[in-house]
Amino acid sequence: MKGSRKMKAINSVEEFNKVINSPETVIVKFETGWCPDCKRLNMYVDDLVQEFPFKWYSADRDQFPELGRDYQVLGIPSLLAFKSGKKTAHLRADNQSPDEIRDYLKSIER
Repeated sequence: MKGSRKMKAINSVEEFNKVINSPETVIVKFETGWCPDCKRLNMYVDDLVQEFPFKWYSADRDQFPELGRDYQVLGIPSLLAFKSGKKTAHLRADNQSPDEIRDYLKSIER
């Protein structure tokens, strides 16, 4: 059903670890509140959440700097795919068009 999936905010490192250990592919969007490229991505990310049937989460890189360091999040926003605790894909999305992000999401193994 269109409009039923939503991105959920991650509120703790423990929650992040639980999320990424899912047997299903999950997408974690690393972002910050002050980032202009994050705000640009947020203008259309809801459409991507509806279009691609992953479980979607967001994590504030400033709130969880250790996660950013551990998963090589060198630029924001970044879209990381995880499955069974392993990072399977990583896109630094700060200069990507919506179509480039769609191509990246299409390439991710479900």
